[in-house]
Amino acid sequence: MASISSLGQFEQLVLAAILSLREDAYGVTIHSKVSDFARPKKISLGAIYVALDRLEDKGFVSSWLSDPTNERGGRAKRCYRVEALGEQAFQESAATAMRISEAITQVLGKDWARKWKKEWKKEMA
Repeated sequence: MASISSLGQFEQLVLAAILSLREDAYGVTIHSKVSDFARPKKISLGAIYVALDRLEDKGFVSSWLSDPTNERGGRAKRCYRVEALGEQAFQESAATAMRISEAITQVLGKDWARKWKKEWKKEMA
């Protein structure tokens, strides 16, 4: 089986955004979702497009132009979807993140994990 190209942390955020947005995944909505995920870190729209191009080059996402809309002055949106190869890379990346989290919890203890989870949920609210 051919190995899958690994994902960087920012690419993980972009793929997660596309997956969560489903059919509403285009540059501005992806930027908004990634910005939510990365809070309080600021994310530029240009960084989103660079990552989308990179993910498309890897075959992890595909894009197409929507129909033009009056709201956009007759311009189309470039929409994105995660392809099977991208889903597989994302699953492998998520599994790695879970193993890292488990290792940190073993070293720092379950109290640390509970505290971290509580702080994370408060920050996300």
